[in-house]
Amino acid sequence: MSDCLFCKIVAGEIPSQMVAQSDRAFAFRDIQPQAPVHVLVVPKQHITSADHIADTHGGIVDDLVLLAQRVAELEGVRDSGYRLVMNVGVDAQMTVAHLHLHVLGGRLMEWPPG
Repeated sequence: MSDCLFCKIVAGEIPSQMVAQSDRAFAFRDIQPQAPVHVLVVPKQHITSADHIADTHGGIVDDLVLLAQRVAELEGVRDSGYRLVMNVGVDAQMTVAHLHLHVLGGRLMEWPPG
């Protein structure tokens, strides 16, 4: 989508700090990190949210999780633990309407989140 922030990042139209990528997904640092490690993993194809995933998207969630695992390894948090968060909609504070997975780590995660 031409007006989507994450689509522009994936296309290289807006600079980002890339961490990793695969054929179908792209991972980059969040500009407002909530933890020492805060990386966003997005599909290269525009999908509005997890609520919009359909059978035709075949395996996109698998790709996001596999790239998130690689990010956790690259960032040194795979062994100590990390959190994966996927928000859907305004009430969940989804601020960019493009499916994305947050990889958070590098500190003890509170529950409930503070």
